[in-house]
Amino acid sequence: MNDLRSTERFSDRVEDYVRYRPDYPRALVDWLHGLGVDPDWVVADVGAGTGISSKLFLDAGHRVVAVEPNAAMRAAAERWLAGEERFRAVDGSAEATGLDGGSIDLVVVAQAFHWFDMDKVRAEFARILSPRGLVTVFWNSRRLKGTPFLEGYERLLLEYGIDYLGVAERYTDDDTMARWFGQGYRGMASFPHGQKLDYEGLLGRLMSSSYAPKAGHPNHEPMLHALRSLFEATQDEGTVDFDYDTRVFAGRPDA
Repeated sequence: MNDLRSTERFSDRVEDYVRYRPDYPRALVDWLHGLGVDPDWVVADVGAGTGISSKLFLDAGHRVVAVEPNAAMRAAAERWLAGEERFRAVDGSAEATGLDGGSIDLVVVAQAFHWFDMDKVRAEFARILSPRGLVTVFWNSRRLKGTPFLEGYERLLLEYGIDYLGVAERYTDDDTMARWFGQGYRGMASFPHGQKLDYEGLLGRLMSSSYAPKAGHPNHEPMLHALRSLFEATQDEGTVDFDYDTRVFAGRPDA
């Protein structure tokens, strides 16, 4: 994953990430509980970033250890969740979490799975899972079609984004996920989700993306001009709908 600097590329976008990235629907946790996951299960949030996914499971009653190699993002999670006594964060990677063997009941990976070495993490997750344990992988998949805003936003990224296609193509499909879990695959679900954003929120959401050019890059100012034009053309009472499908996969991967 070194070609895209997966552990470093968000370091200068932490504040936008904290303020403007979407959360995840509670229905996702309810679905997992339907598979037998219980609130007393210990959760490892691997690639936890700024703690958005950790908060989801803390709110559902779980004890959560966040594993995050990026110091700036890990510090943001620790600041945000400092009052949560059931939360702690550690410096570790997906392939080498540093967690004790058999100590985790539920490994969760939100949004970050496409950065991992899929073979190495299978072995690491198998090592840290308890006998009853499961792994769940989920992400918010931005809808590319359906409204003038969504379609215009995709065109904007294609025109101005830096390595946008290289990042987008890393996301795995349903069949790939089923193969990754192997015989222990328990299934998948999809839940509609979204954000209603004013222009400031839309700009922050764009700039939280690692492929959005920063100030000083020749694409930055043209991109902002295009974003303003898109917003003005598609807004309704001062906001646009940024729509997702939250896709979740669960099982116990073959070691």
